Amino acid sequence: MANPDIKKLEDIARRIRRSIVQTLSSAGAGHTGGSLSVVDILTVLYFHELRIDPENPRWEERDRLILSKGHASCALYCTLAQRGFFSSELLNTFDRTGGCLQGHPDMHKTPGVDMSTGSLGQGLSVGVGMAVGARLLKKDFRVFVILGDGEVQEGQVWEAAMYAGYHKLDNLVAIIDYNKLQLAGRIKESLDIEPLRQKFEAFNWNVEEVDGHKFSELIQVFERVRNHKGRPTVIIAHTIKGKGISFAEDKVEWHVRVPKGDEINKALEELKE
Repeated sequence: MANPDIKKLEDIARRIRRSIVQTLSSAGAGHTGGSLSVVDILTVLYFHELRIDPENPRWEERDRLILSKGHASCALYCTLAQRGFFSSELLNTFDRTGGCLQGHPDMHKTPGVDMSTGSLGQGLSVGVGMAVGARLLKKDFRVFVILGDGEVQEGQVWEAAMYAGYHKLDNLVAIIDYNKLQLAGRIKESLDIEPLRQKFEAFNWNVEEVDGHKFSELIQVFERVRNHKGRPTVIIAHTIKGKGISFAEDKVEWHVRVPKGDEINKALEELKE
């Protein structure tokens, strides 16, 4: 989408959120809150920013995306289906034994998945490796890594951040889905990750902050960092866990809950076009 139509992007995101509700409800398992919080970021990436080809998922020149917060796999799958990597009918097989849409992304099973993830804290390290590989091969693709905010408590994240900053990996973009909640409570009450901006700046990163649900801000920040040289970039995207469903927004219990019964219809009604 060369000239992004924000209304169109909003409609796509709404459809993805509806698809998430239907997919998780059908499976009876999954992570609702963190899937819904990352939708707008994924929408802008897959429908505006990433250089990709759904008909050729392994195209060597493509940009890479690593969903390090792999428990939000449903959001990624629904986005990939919407983008045309596979039929939306496959979403009915989410988290089923033997299926290609596992509970955590599997690069060997799912078209469009660039890295198997789910063990938190490892995705940025892989992104660093891909970015170094691109440099060695003299390729101009970029590597995007989406991190959960709770995941940023992991030490391996900071080892990778130190390496990326020192080696000036300007083809690497990290995005933190900063919804302020993790499995059992608020980030700041278990292990506060602030001051986040200053920490990344100290590691020689270019730091941007945006409202992770405002398409105009997301579009502008990705365009701004597209040609940034000399340092990797981290985008701190302030989001709301459970975004789009009033009774799930900013509620820690929706980390692992899925809509059931009347909740399904209520959620879909709120997400109507």
